[in-house]
Amino acid sequence: MTERPPAEIIDALQRMGLPGATVGERLTGGVSSDIWRIELPSGSICVKRALAKLRVAADWHAPVERNVYEARWMRRAVGFAPRLIGQDAASGTLAMEFLSPENHPLWKNQLRDGIADDAVAASVAEALVTIHARSAADPAVAAEFPTDGIFYDIRLEPYLVATARAHPDRADRLLALVATTQANKKALVHGDVSPKNILCGPSGPVFLDAECAWWGDPAFDLAFCLNHLLLKCLWTPRARHGFLRCFDALAAAYARGVTWEPAAALEQRAAGLLPGLFLARVDGKSPVEYVTDEGSKDRVRRVARALLADPPDRLADIRGAWQKEIDA
Repeated sequence: MTERPPAEIIDALQRMGLPGATVGERLTGGVSSDIWRIELPSGSICVKRALAKLRVAADWHAPVERNVYEARWMRRAVGFAPRLIGQDAASGTLAMEFLSPENHPLWKNQLRDGIADDAVAASVAEALVTIHARSAADPAVAAEFPTDGIFYDIRLEPYLVATARAHPDRADRLLALVATTQANKKALVHGDVSPKNILCGPSGPVFLDAECAWWGDPAFDLAFCLNHLLLKCLWTPRARHGFLRCFDALAAAYARGVTWEPAAALEQRAAGLLPGLFLARVDGKSPVEYVTDEGSKDRVRRVARALLADPPDRLADIRGAWQKEIDA
């Protein structure tokens, strides 16, 4: 449904040198930004304006200057991100090319429909590890992303710290994961590698919504993405074994591309993080919208809490524990 875009977006586009925005369509899918398809005389673009208070039930605020770092991430991830057209830092607004869903379907929608393609999962891993390796080879990139505070506000606090409050008997372990993640600063991290932020394009995956961009631990991106493949087993149970094969394909393809440190060391950190992120998606500030019944939540809690109590070194151990639970 088309409508007139908000005045704040029209004004921001004018400051970017992109006048003529009179019609647009509000897009769905985000809790942290207003996202619009805007019609300009030159064609359609996508416009995103960061919100100071996120659209979740919990009281969750984040600085709008994260939009600046998202644009910087897009410039660093050329070939794996939409083309950046302009930015208005004052309002936290950026403009990018509009990629139509007809030839850039959303990975989340495919998973929802039970389409579990190992090759897609491997291509996501290959793209992600390429971004990590490219940045790890150029540590000067770190200076462009002084975003420790933003990453804490948007990721570490609402996921791991909030979950520690909900599970005080696992708090020490969850807070230790925060400290480990903060201490391993090795590459440019996207911070929200979720199927809802990955388009399956004709030339490979395209990553969206790098609002959490951070010079930090790439194990976070790997664990964050694998977490969603575990959770999708509850959303589309008939495809659960396919999702677990995608988990294997993504983990293996990523490991093959790790060049900046021993792959086993990164896997150990990702395996440590994954149970905390898993638990966070039912008891943190940003629960997944499709795990709603207490029985399913308890399955996540049962596996995650056991793995937090006895941390695994291998991602395969987590996959095995979850398969045992969902096949029971």
